[in-house]
Parts: sequence; structure tokens; C-alpha cells
Amino acid sequence: MADTPAYPVGLRLAGRRVVVIGGGQVAQRRLPALVAAGADVLLISPSATPSVDAMAEAGEIRWERRRYQDGDLADAWYALIATQHREVNERASAEAERERVWCVRADDASAATAWTPATGRSEGVTVAVLTGNDPRRSAAVRDAIVEGLRDGSLTAPAHRNPAGTPRVALVGGGPGDPDLITVRGRRLLAQADVVIADRLGPRDLLAELPPHVEVIDAAKIPYGRFMAQEAINNALVEHARAGKAVVRLKGGDPYVFGRGMEELQALAEAGIPCTVVPGISSSISVPGAVGIPVTHRGVAHEFTVVSGHVGPDDPRSLVDWESLARLTGTLVILMGVDKIGAIAAALVKHGKPAGTPVAVVQEGTTAAQRRVDATLATVGEVVLAEEVRPPAVIVIGDVVAVHPPAPAGN
Repeated sequence: MADTPAYPVGLRLAGRRVVVIGGGQVAQRRLPALVAAGADVLLISPSATPSVDAMAEAGEIRWERRRYQDGDLADAWYALIATQHREVNERASAEAERERVWCVRADDASAATAWTPATGRSEGVTVAVLTGNDPRRSAAVRDAIVEGLRDGSLTAPAHRNPAGTPRVALVGGGPGDPDLITVRGRRLLAQADVVIADRLGPRDLLAELPPHVEVIDAAKIPYGRFMAQEAINNALVEHARAGKAVVRLKGGDPYVFGRGMEELQALAEAGIPCTVVPGISSSISVPGAVGIPVTHRGVAHEFTVVSGHVGPDDPRSLVDWESLARLTGTLVILMGVDKIGAIAAALVKHGKPAGTPVAVVQEGTTAAQRRVDATLATVGEVVLAEEVRPPAVIVIGDVVAVHPPAPAGN
């Protein structure tokens, strides 16, 4: 019988009596899952670990501080036997057999009528793995499956939408390197029917999508009588109302100059629920990729992120450049390559030293990444001479000059 495969089944234990005999480490590992399943757990043990004791104090389980007695398994649906005394375990196991109670034996799996699988959960999916008497292999297989579901490398699309409502996710794709998208973002991308992508999103991930996924370049959506953003909003609503799982894939973070709130508002007005998945902002990650900390002890105690798409002299500008010039911390400018000369001049005009270090990082975190260094006095000319193109992140401040120590022996 030891070689006979177990029959896998999911027990619904909510409100049902479960008896755990023994309050040691095994019980400590198994009790949380039983409590999460809603079981009416009775612990029988003269002592318990502090964690198990805390569960009893919190009212999550009932604890009778005594040794096992014959009859303790009456009316139980499931039993976990995990004392350090083999004779006690054998007596309890024999009672479970008589009472037809499914029983797990921590000390002797071959004598048990049930085995505890290695389990894990991801997005409402429970993974349970049994490999006979090889628990380490069970755990390794479990981990591989759960990790695959979490990072999107193993796809398991949901074919039922319990709420009957469209699904949309605004996903921050990070600064460009496909490995820097969040686990949740990658998983939602793997489950999508339609992906509306920005050119600054992690493009390499799009090549991994299954053939049935419709990928739409947001820059190429026909505008007609609509502005670009209105056209994107309409596309999100249209595909969601068609019952598709839609991912709006953005570079960086949806709410850091990503117009994510505008899209969320448009979906809300259409009555369409939406999930927002934060992304790693290029304002922090791109400087870090080239060795620049946006804060550093004794150098910068704050950093400010500014959009540079509107110049300092433009009446549409909402930036107080005079105040920024007085700050002693780090200034990070996004979308400012073509305006950096005017921005630098405005900062110097309002008192920022012309020799303040500046770094311009083009296509940070990607294979095409490059860093160009200058000062406020020279950055306008350097950007032109070096033919720096967007996307680029501009870092202004003394942190630009901070370098890690040279390796020992050099």
C-alpha cells in the first residue's frame, strides 16, 4: 500500500471539527492553514510553542492543556497527530482508523491515512503537490509552480469572471529593463487578452505574449476627432466592454507623469473597475542604474522630481523654478532633454551654482543605456554635442559626483 498513489482532494473544513494532538513545531507550521480554512480546531497538548500559545490566546484555536485520551477524535473530520511520543501517536492513529477520521501522522507517513501536501497560493489558486515520501521534492515542485504563476512565466488564464465585469489593469512597467516590472504586473500581462502599450514600456515583454493577445501601440491609435489621450481612454473602455482582460502597459509608474489617473477616471465614468499596479519609477531607478544615489548621507537629504516637458518661460509651467534653485538636495528632471538648456539657465539665474554637477542618462536600464556628465553651465551644449535623445533622465546635484570606493588592491 505504501507505493499506491494518494488520491488528491481539497477538504472544505470550515466550521468542522479538526483535532490536533501535539503543540510543537509541526503543529505551529500546520495550524495557520487550518485556521485560514475556517476549521474548528481543538489542540490537545500539555504544552505548546509560543506561536501556538499566541493563536490560542487570540481565540483562533481551542487548547486543552493535557495529554491525549481515547475518545478525543470523536466527531472529528480530520486529525493531525504530531506528538514526540510514538506510543501516543499509535494510539491516536488507531482511534482515527476506528472512527474513520482522516489522519496525518507527523512521525510515520506510511502509517497515516492522509498526507499533507506542500501547498502554496497565488492569485486565488491553491497549488498542492504530493510526491510520496519525498517532502523536499514536493516543496521544490510547489515553489517552482507558485513562482511561475507569480512572475507570469507560467500562464494560467482565468476563463471565468465571477463578477461578470470587464477587467482592466493600469500596469507600471518600470524603466525599460523587462526584469524590473513587478511580479504582479508581469502576471497580469500574462493573463491579458489586449495590451495597450506605450513606447517607453518594457517592449521585450510584448514578444513573450501568446499569439492570441492583441497588442496595440498607444502612439498609433487613430485619433480622429479625439485627442491622443481621449483615444486611448476610448480604446480601454471599448475593449473592456467587449469582455476582454485589458492591460494598459506604461513605462515607469502610472501615476508619475504617466496620466494614469486620467485613464482611471475615464474607466470609472464608464463604470469599469480597474486595478492599478505601481511600477518602478525611472526617476529613482535610472540614476541608480548608473551609480547615482538620489539621496546620500551628508550630501542630499531630499530629492525632487520635476517634469521638464514645459520650459521655465512657458506660461503653462506649474513649476516654481526659483524655489527649486534654493534647494540643496537632488533635482531629477524627466522629459526635459530638449528643454535642459533653458532649465539650467533658469536655475543658475535664481542662484543655483553654475558648477553644480549634472548627469544625463539616456535609455537607462536598457542595453542602449549611456551616461553623459556636465554641469549646469555646460549641460545645454553637451546634450546637443552628444546628441542625447529621449528618453533620458537628468540628475542635478552633488550626488552626481558620489562614487563607490575603488575595489581593494586597485
